[in-house]
Amino acid sequence: MSRPTEEGSTLMYSSFIPPRQVKIGDAAAFVGTTPRAIRHYHEIGLLPEPERGGDDRRRYGYEDMIRLLWIRKMADAGIALDDIRAAFADTAPAGAAPASAPAGADGDHGIAGILERLEETLVAQEAELRRQRTAVQRMRTEGSRMGLLSDFVTSRLKNLPEGSLRQADLDNMLVIERIFGPLGAAVNATRYIALATHPELREESDRVDAAEEALDDTVAVDDPRVAQVAAERHAFEKALEAVIEDSGLAAEDDALFDAWDALHPPAADEGEADRSSDREPGSMSAFEATGKMPYDFSPARLRCIQLAGELAAAS
Repeated sequence: MSRPTEEGSTLMYSSFIPPRQVKIGDAAAFVGTTPRAIRHYHEIGLLPEPERGGDDRRRYGYEDMIRLLWIRKMADAGIALDDIRAAFADTAPAGAAPASAPAGADGDHGIAGILERLEETLVAQEAELRRQRTAVQRMRTEGSRMGLLSDFVTSRLKNLPEGSLRQADLDNMLVIERIFGPLGAAVNATRYIALATHPELREESDRVDAAEEALDDTVAVDDPRVAQVAAERHAFEKALEAVIEDSGLAAEDDALFDAWDALHPPAADEGEADRSSDREPGSMSAFEATGKMPYDFSPARLRCIQLAGELAAAS
């Protein structure tokens, strides 16, 4: 086998000499991004405009590639482009062009601060993802509507017969929990437990509910039916109250308050009157929430509710 000539050796060697500058497509391919992304870096001032060749196309040198690699690595770590730009700017001396990459003590300090903030954000996102996953798992385990309620509420309902709770029952408790918090909803669940376990009571409840719904906009507020339905509602509520007392559900209500206090002890600087831990964090007061929840009640039905309340207060 003959040895390569000197001319052949020179050609072989020269074919491996890297270019001094590359076009935007080659730069994007090397870094693992797209020409469009690099153009965006130029637009937002993250990457200085490079030299252009005789064909008026951008040409990228070694320092440009280093900066692009920094940008790509930092962006992959979740650092916002604005923060990357600030990190580069912090490393540049006054009046000088931004450095190709954050380097040295000042640059490392700037990056460290950005990474610390990023880690705090990621920790918060992880906590939120855990919360969301727990909520999805609860919906799958309890059923989609039951799973929307808090554990404190669903724990009262787990022993009920399959299908004994209606969709409307769960919807009502969802609204009540939003207004009065898990404790209020758990106490109100007593009503639906009684209805689910006493068919005759459920039947009477359905009859009174239908009579109230019939008091639509065609019924005047002074129509005799309004007072009649109010009296029926009052009688039903008294019967329901008696069933709750006789079945021992009232005693369970008392235990709910003790269980809630054990799970949510008041803070040292929080008095009993100031406690709001029975509502969701950041939620409105019960008064505010009630005023924002729409109910499509006719004037006659509202008058019926008022009369029923007066009968309850009088008794």
